[in-house]
Amino acid sequence: MATNPSKPLLLALIFIATVLIQPLTLLCDGEEEKYRNCNSSLKCLTYPNLGYPFWGLNRPDYCGHPSFELSCREEALEIAINSIAYRILEINTNTHTLRVARKDYWNNICPQSLKNTTFDSDLFYYSSNTQPLKLFYDCPPLPVGLPGQFRCNINSTNYVNLIVTQNSEARNISNTMKCNHSVDVAISRSMMQSLQSNPSEQNLKEALETGFELQWRIDNRVCYECHESGGQCGSDPSLGEFTCYCLDGAFKTTCGSPPSAEAKKTKNTATEKAIIIGVSVGGAFLVATILGFCIFFCLGKKKKKHPVGYVSKEAALSPPVSDPVSDKDMPPAPLLNSFQTQSIPSYPSSKSDLERPSPNSDVQVFSYAELEKATQNFNRSRELGDGGFGTVYYGKLDDGREVAVKRLYEHNCKRVEQFMNEVNILADLQHKNLVKLYGCTSRFSQGLLLVYEYIPNGTVADHLHGSRVKFGLLSWPIRLRIAIETANALIYLHRKDIIHRDVKTNNILLDSTCSVKVADFGLSRLFPTDVTHVSTAPQGTPGYVDPEYYQCYQLTTKSDVYSFGVVLIELISSLRAVDTDRKRQDINLSNMAVSKIQSQALNELIDPKLGFDKNHEVMRATTSVAELAFRCLQQERDMRPSMEEVVGVLREIENDKSSSEMSKVVDIGVVEDDIGITKRTPPAFSPNSVIDDHWVSSSTITNSL
Repeated sequence: MATNPSKPLLLALIFIATVLIQPLTLLCDGEEEKYRNCNSSLKCLTYPNLGYPFWGLNRPDYCGHPSFELSCREEALEIAINSIAYRILEINTNTHTLRVARKDYWNNICPQSLKNTTFDSDLFYYSSNTQPLKLFYDCPPLPVGLPGQFRCNINSTNYVNLIVTQNSEARNISNTMKCNHSVDVAISRSMMQSLQSNPSEQNLKEALETGFELQWRIDNRVCYECHESGGQCGSDPSLGEFTCYCLDGAFKTTCGSPPSAEAKKTKNTATEKAIIIGVSVGGAFLVATILGFCIFFCLGKKKKKHPVGYVSKEAALSPPVSDPVSDKDMPPAPLLNSFQTQSIPSYPSSKSDLERPSPNSDVQVFSYAELEKATQNFNRSRELGDGGFGTVYYGKLDDGREVAVKRLYEHNCKRVEQFMNEVNILADLQHKNLVKLYGCTSRFSQGLLLVYEYIPNGTVADHLHGSRVKFGLLSWPIRLRIAIETANALIYLHRKDIIHRDVKTNNILLDSTCSVKVADFGLSRLFPTDVTHVSTAPQGTPGYVDPEYYQCYQLTTKSDVYSFGVVLIELISSLRAVDTDRKRQDINLSNMAVSKIQSQALNELIDPKLGFDKNHEVMRATTSVAELAFRCLQQERDMRPSMEEVVGVLREIENDKSSSEMSKVVDIGVVEDDIGITKRTPPAFSPNSVIDDHWVSSSTITNSL
């Protein structure tokens, strides 16, 4: 057999290249370590996706702010502020709010060490929902009948103590009664009102365990800019300065900006290494170039020339492979149609196929520059909403369409997965009560952007208990129609083997005629028909998450039913799903509703503006909806109805009306045309289509239930 004389030269070139690349790879590995470590989320209990400014557990100290170390205990996540440990009851990364309770006062109003609640005002401040409380310890005998007294038995000594809710009273006690110790703590505004009306020992315990809200001042805009430049947010642990970790080093704000203090420390060492490697690479590269020319010359003589335009059989049968680098500078891709079968590239993931559906519908691929222009360079005045995954901007395309552009905060593997998940699901869905996806950018684009139809009339949450309550648009007939249309959309999803996983009033949009557009499928997942459930870590929004899913990690269509039950209660009560201003047992709306329904106290639950006590038809209908919601909110999923059953009951409630006002409700029951797959063509522009604030899903479950 003849031997190709070029092979030894080719092997030699490969060997030289390997020797050259190895030290560079080792050097890059050292630079990439902090980037990779800070790319991981902190995972603890019900908080699986915490990033900057938090660190601890799997996130090293340089991945967060020095004052935001979290400890994961068996029963709770904790943070230490000024040497005082706090249990974290809730984290809201959108509003920069922590709801915390002092660990030393947890189930204990007589701690051994008496410390004031203090914090660095440059980092933290009380929210408007928090009020200070003064506790006096080791007081002299107090007047009989003075409210707020409680006792502590410490080391066999019985101490008399006092709860004080007013500053003026506190000053008076300090001046006259001369208690030996006083402690400043904080509680919520609602619990302060409870203590003022009844300053009992039991109410004090409840107030301290309900906790208070503390907001942090860390500016996320710097972190966002770091992410946009391809970096990961962190800090220099020795100085506490923000640091952007990139593949090529650490920088002050963004990749390519001036180096950080940490980077300067190692500058000399890195420079020396670079010089040594540079000299080595330069010399070896010269040798490799000479060898390369030799190989090219030898192979060039033997190579059989093909005519211009020749394409091999293999190339003709294989789909073109896009170059991630050159993709950025390519002109925007045309609208994908039946004559052009190019699809959005698949993405790397360790997830199962259940998490990686493949789109088979038409999706328009926009260029980053096109959407940047449409949103006026993502002008802050055009922000429609902000959430856990990204910010939504109002935009207007060159063809005149009004759009809502969701811009994901990060551009990494995890966010690409979120991005592709939403695209893959929405691209294949067409239903009048689902928001339309117009298109997206390439996953190799400068930023990950999703383009939706723009819905002008806000969310149901806005109209029930938000900024649009003053418009008073949601009469009872409209609320009932919202319930039916939302249920129709969920039936369609379930019949397509999709679980929404984040059903809530913030994700139910209303167009100009108050018709429903269910939105935000970023947490959705395909659900195979041959299994009863999918095991996955709980995700969703506090107050709406199925308790069985939360406890057993088993996701089913009945998880959406539970969330829809909460939506029904919101529709009849106009109350928020979670509200720390309510009494402790009523903070969670589903718990409050179940309790009111069981005690036959619906009049305390239903919104008075609906006319529950004045209109018999409204009383009958809202009572029936409350009973349906009660079935949806059962703890065991097998006790809940299916969405088909839910719609059947809602239609009966609607059709059983007798007053002329109630008869105005439009019959939009489930019909086969609603459920069937419509023709897969690019979504047509509707001048009345839209989206509004709160458009981004607020949280993977970063909050406690």
